[in-house]
Amino acid sequence: MNPQKKAESLGLTFAKQTPGYLKLCIRSGNQLITSGHVSDLKGKLGAGVATEAGYAAARNCAEKILNSVWNTHGTLDGLRVIKVLGCVNSTLEYTDQHLVINGCSDLLHEIFGKEGDGYHARSALGFAQLPTGVAVEVEAIFEIKG
Repeated sequence: MNPQKKAESLGLTFAKQTPGYLKLCIRSGNQLITSGHVSDLKGKLGAGVATEAGYAAARNCAEKILNSVWNTHGTLDGLRVIKVLGCVNSTLEYTDQHLVINGCSDLLHEIFGKEGDGYHARSALGFAQLPTGVAVEVEAIFEIKG
């Protein structure tokens, strides 16, 4: 099953976006580079927000990223995930940022294939605060194949 059909079979929907202050996804050569996409969930991991909730928040970010990529490229087909940067609003003691950002990576693996085009480089970092108090922010880089 191609990535677009796979995403749709998982219940993801794609909607046209209204241009805002910044571009949510921009094409440069054969790459699609996204802005940071924030979770709907607010709060701090390690201080009231559980890792499982952070995982779902990172998946929420990935869904938003895919919608922005779709808006720029017109489809999820013909893409390879290159790099993901995940930012987690967390306490100094919290050390499971990587488990939170797995929520994004796991969705990308499911759609693009863990062994193939979804196998990507990644950073998962903890931050003292993120804009508007969101729990997670993620950005990504995709390659347009062929």
